[in-house]
Amino acid sequence: MESILARALEYTLKYWLKSFSRDQFKLQGRTVQLSNLDMDGDALHSSMGLPPALHVTTAKVGKLEIVLPSVSNVQIEPIVVQIDKLDLVLEENSDLDARNSPSSSPSSSSSGKGSGYGFADKIADGMTIEIHTVNLLLETRGGGRQGGAAWASPLASITIRNLLLYSTNENWQVVNLKEAREFSTNKKFIYVFKKLEWESLSIDLLPHPDMFMDANIACTQKGGNQRDDDGAKRAFFGGERFIEGISGEAYITVQRTELNSPLGLEVQLHITEAICPAISEPGLRALLRFLTGLYVCLNRGDVDSNTQQRSTEAAGRSIVSIVVDHIFLCIKDTEFKLELLMQSLFFSRASVSDGEIDNNLSKVMIGGLFLRDTYSRPPCTLVQPSMQAISEEPVHVPDFGKDFCPPIYPLGDQQWQSIVGVPFLCLHSLQTKPSPVPPAFATQTVINCQPLMIHLQEGSCLRISSFLADGIVVNPGAVLPDFSVNSLVFTLKELDVTVPLDMHNLRSRGNNRTNINQSSFSGARLHIENLFFSESPSLKLRLLNLDKDPACFCLWEDQPIDASQKKWTTRASHLSLSLETCSVSTGLQSSLNGTSGLWRCVELKDACIEVAMVTADGSPLTIVPPPGGIVRIGLACEKYLSHTSAEQLFFVLDLYAYFGRVSEKIVLVGKNTRPKKITDDSFEGKLIDKVPNDTAVSLAVNDLQLRFLESSSMNIEGVPLVQFVGHDLFVRVTHRTLGGAIAVSSTILWDSVEVDCVDTEGNLACENDTVLNSIENGLLGSGNGYSQLRPVFWIHNQINHSSNGKAIVDRFLDISVEHVIPLNKQDVECHSLNVSACISGIRLGGGMNYAESLLHRFGILDADGGPGKGLSKELEILRAGPLSKLFKPSPLIVDSKEDGSSGDGKGSEVLPLGKPDDVDVSIELKNWLFALEGAQEMAVFKGYYSHESVGREERSWHTTFHNLHVKAKSSPKKMMNGNRKSFRTPTYPVELVTVGVEGLQILKPHAQNCNNPVVLLVNGIKESAEKSAGINLEVRLVTMEDSVDNEMVEWVVENVKFSVEQPIEAVVTKDELQHLVFLCKSEGDSMGRITAGILRLLKLEETIGQAAMDQLTNLGSEGIDKIFSPEKLSRGSSFCSTGLPQSNLVSEGPVTSTTTSEFTMASLEEAVTDSQAKCATLLTELGRSESSVQHLATVKQLTQKLQSMQSLLTQLKSQI
Repeated sequence: MESILARALEYTLKYWLKSFSRDQFKLQGRTVQLSNLDMDGDALHSSMGLPPALHVTTAKVGKLEIVLPSVSNVQIEPIVVQIDKLDLVLEENSDLDARNSPSSSPSSSSSGKGSGYGFADKIADGMTIEIHTVNLLLETRGGGRQGGAAWASPLASITIRNLLLYSTNENWQVVNLKEAREFSTNKKFIYVFKKLEWESLSIDLLPHPDMFMDANIACTQKGGNQRDDDGAKRAFFGGERFIEGISGEAYITVQRTELNSPLGLEVQLHITEAICPAISEPGLRALLRFLTGLYVCLNRGDVDSNTQQRSTEAAGRSIVSIVVDHIFLCIKDTEFKLELLMQSLFFSRASVSDGEIDNNLSKVMIGGLFLRDTYSRPPCTLVQPSMQAISEEPVHVPDFGKDFCPPIYPLGDQQWQSIVGVPFLCLHSLQTKPSPVPPAFATQTVINCQPLMIHLQEGSCLRISSFLADGIVVNPGAVLPDFSVNSLVFTLKELDVTVPLDMHNLRSRGNNRTNINQSSFSGARLHIENLFFSESPSLKLRLLNLDKDPACFCLWEDQPIDASQKKWTTRASHLSLSLETCSVSTGLQSSLNGTSGLWRCVELKDACIEVAMVTADGSPLTIVPPPGGIVRIGLACEKYLSHTSAEQLFFVLDLYAYFGRVSEKIVLVGKNTRPKKITDDSFEGKLIDKVPNDTAVSLAVNDLQLRFLESSSMNIEGVPLVQFVGHDLFVRVTHRTLGGAIAVSSTILWDSVEVDCVDTEGNLACENDTVLNSIENGLLGSGNGYSQLRPVFWIHNQINHSSNGKAIVDRFLDISVEHVIPLNKQDVECHSLNVSACISGIRLGGGMNYAESLLHRFGILDADGGPGKGLSKELEILRAGPLSKLFKPSPLIVDSKEDGSSGDGKGSEVLPLGKPDDVDVSIELKNWLFALEGAQEMAVFKGYYSHESVGREERSWHTTFHNLHVKAKSSPKKMMNGNRKSFRTPTYPVELVTVGVEGLQILKPHAQNCNNPVVLLVNGIKESAEKSAGINLEVRLVTMEDSVDNEMVEWVVENVKFSVEQPIEAVVTKDELQHLVFLCKSEGDSMGRITAGILRLLKLEETIGQAAMDQLTNLGSEGIDKIFSPEKLSRGSSFCSTGLPQSNLVSEGPVTSTTTSEFTMASLEEAVTDSQAKCATLLTELGRSESSVQHLATVKQLTQKLQSMQSLLTQLKSQI
């Protein structure tokens, strides 16, 4: 029996040890001692279920002692193997090593595997192994950046003390070996149950040896600055302990066939807690690089799966799961401190292999996650689950995760494996190795996340972004080859992102807010519901409608998918942006869904973004967007609602500027952490070769509502000052490269728009006190205590019937633009512009007087007519802030690099965006109506006001026309000298303009008691008359051929068509005409004041001149007075406007050009002489009196100017 036992031990030791001979095996009683042994790395690799990319390079045993039981109890008591020290080194294989390394030849003893479950196998399965110290060194290649040595992935040194592996029964209880083997009876499988325990486990991160070759590291070791140029600490040369002294246990199940062939291996590790009390900034950066390298090592798809079959012991199915109840990680440095708390972490990786294809299913579940910033004052939680109650829903398992691998442990999951409640995060990922050829997927990933809350702070965001950019970036192709096809689905039930803002940060630009603006808002909050993101070439994109796009034939539904295609989609059922109000503001408690302290700004419902791309030649899509490829982008929103006030608008502008500064810092961090790479030739060349050849972007909004609220009101449910409502907006912009030219097309379709403004007392700036009193007395209030909204711009969608009886509704906007731009200057004759626009059904009410009052109330214009102080200040801030870059035009550079040099050495060029050679513009305005409403009209119609009132325009002066069209074309090219190949290029893009109007009518107000109003100013046709009513006028303009050499184009009227199809009746009383003149005068004044305010806002008053600005402020009064003055001013008597006496400018004989000039000179000379005499008299009186010196100096200056005029008149008189 002893010899049989010795042969069984020899059989087992030959399997695990290298170059083992029987001479080394010396049995001394019941003890065998061996030392300095080399273990077989392939045997360890297959038995431990290591990934194929890892290779056991070193496995040394210091001292091995085997204690045998008594011969009579060998079937019941285990053999104890005691090892004082086990040193293991695991290295990641390179691609070449994994494919070309020869497989180890199976040992002689391994030939017996699969022939039956013999005595030696039972003895080996029942062994108890005790290891005092296990030293494991893990080295990965990183799979990250190919930068300097400072970016090398660190080494992980794992130390395990007092490790114990022993046999149990199926319930993980210690029994004798015979009872442990009873479970396999009549099971058709052989089960071996092992339990692994360890007392202490520590992980140290060690610097890679190549790191000491870096110049910065060497400088740091000599006492230099420990920070890099971007302020980050990467000097990781001393190593750092990541985890210390954690204990745990593992439950191991081995499943074999009845012939003892390996079938399955399951390892379940359970760790109660893992604590990292303090890790420095360099240690955290090294840890992230190590985890990235480990991720790449575990998921590499370019390693031959046959490397896992180096031993016949390798199981076809394996499951490795890790459960950690609590994880605590503290990142501590002198300038920051972050704490990460994770609860109930479950990681599982199941592998199923048939010898050629290896399928791996990874599953990660997290019960809870908290990330805190304890350095800030007060400390805050950056990431945490939502505090709202979560519905008890079962964990969603994707189809590829169902029935993936039959359970190896026969009694189901342990109690400690299940997470109480719904997991906060659940991830399922399926990977196939080696990567299959499309259309099969290489990876499929599904991530489900419960409601999440994120609290953003500037310092923490910059620090974390630096960590992530430094540690988790993977080189393209490091995990999967470029030809692989992948799928990703991410769902998030709710997301709340809070951005607290310190007013000191907002005022850092020198912005001095008023007290109400400074205390109204303290932050912003973004709320998203049912967020969904998916990336897969097999997606069905309903918004883009690719099946009807002929350019995207390779993206059609019935076409096979491959790596040349990429599709993304993102959608959310509800998205809202709110501003957090300060706690001291008691009047701001009206908020979203009863949540106190929130001002609801923007709401989006059913928002969706879809993107599809494909390369031109079918190669794998590795550059986004693909050069020369096809790109389709679609954005859609069912409803967009915005609430805006002056305070909120100013705060949001500050918020955008603040985000811009933080974003610039984050981008700068990413650039600084990016190591310098060798210049790739693929990035050189012209810009046209780097962009897609066919691009289309579309936007669709079904319901658009913009509400501008009262500045002092914080109730978003009240009636707003201005409300903008639009329906069915669609915008599409396409770009196509056509050989030597680029075609840019734009389409805008909009069904209807309505603009409503508040109607309050005193809103009309009118000089007539009687009219103002009528407005105040006639104010109509609504039921909620707010004044009634007043439509000032709305659309009347006219319905037309086609020949087949189908009803066609005229859209508000139907615009189409086609612009063809040549790439070379030699092809400028191909530069063309085609514009087709149709604007229908516009109704305008109110007038400029009403608009001016609204501008004053909104704070856009100040009381003095200039721009509002708040608006001017905000514009100054925008000009100096990051958003100013959005409004700065920049030329389209054909070829440029970061250093400003050109790729071909010839310098950068600009696309020849000159004047188009071929122009065809057609603009059509259909069914327009302008209502001129003054204060009196408003007072009259308020009693009859209705939102759908059709008689509003009948109670005021209004102008309407059925059709107004403008057509502009370039003249056809003419042959020069009879040569067909030589054409004369037109001097001007447009040489033919046709302007026409049909059905022009000007109607006066109808009597209120008149049911059939027929009295019109220009014609007597009713509003409901046929389209033939009104005046028809068409003017055709052409350029003069003689103006070729002139800088300014000269137009001549080629022909004029005027027609009236029905008789015209004009009946107007004197009072009505005077009222019309008064309205025009008031509207002109308001228009001039608004124009002057806009010019002052744009800082153009100095360019225009003060005299012109003064004339603008009295535009209506001066213009109307001149038109209706009783004097008939002739061309020769135009100097009346200077205020000269009319009697001096009257001539009684026939007037010629010579007499007119002489008469004018005489009149001017007489006026100057008279003015000089009066000034002299005035000077004498001022000198005698006690008047101010300032007035005396002014009169002296006037005298000098008159003397200058006198000399000029003398010179002019001599020249005549």
